[in-house]
Amino acid sequence: PGKKVLIVYAHQEPKSFNGSLLKIAVEELTKQGCSVTVSDLYAMQFEPRATRNDIVGETSQKRPFSKPSDLHQEAEKSLPEIFPRPNNPNSQSVFLGEFPLFWFSMPAILKGWMDRVLVQGFAYDLSKAYDGGLLQDKLSLFSFTTGGSQELYSKEGISGDIRYVLWPMQHGIMHFCGVKVLEPHICYAPENVSEEKRKEMLTAWTQRLKTLWKEVPIDCSPQWYFK
Repeated sequence: PGKKVLIVYAHQEPKSFNGSLLKIAVEELTKQGCSVTVSDLYAMQFEPRATRNDIVGETSQKRPFSKPSDLHQEAEKSLPEIFPRPNNPNSQSVFLGEFPLFWFSMPAILKGWMDRVLVQGFAYDLSKAYDGGLLQDKLSLFSFTTGGSQELYSKEGISGDIRYVLWPMQHGIMHFCGVKVLEPHICYAPENVSEEKRKEMLTAWTQRLKTLWKEVPIDCSPQWYFK
């Protein structure tokens, strides 16, 4: 009871491997009795650019980015339900980002969602950040696919440790807003493996979701990313 999940999905093709991961997440978490909300950014034709139109009122106000019309549903309707304010012991909530890794980062449309929805005064305040952030005690989980193999994203690999890539996304966005971070779920190079291996990846995702609410967040500190 009271378990809420917001899935922000960023892939152009519903039949993609990321689309399969999304479908599994919705089905499994709904089966658990969770309230699941999906923001399919490409299907919504979400505008990723933060423009002058986002500024409501005088720029000297504490919250200049208050209520642009196309963000009303995302920031003022869905998110307060997913991210109720701290000290609400009757609610558990998870932000789940589902996306392919593009150029060592999230797709631009998802980064734009972060830029435009997680605004100052709602998601963060410069005087209240990280463990004291405005969205503290909530959970986040990034589930993503890569084009390269796991070996490439190791300390010995040409791409370096995957944790280096996660630093700006998990620490610089989620942790900055006070959200507790769960271990990422990474499917390495699904397009370059066998059908049997892809099925194993999907099964592993299903199994993880079954115990999602029992997971302990990572120690979201520089040491976790750069040790």
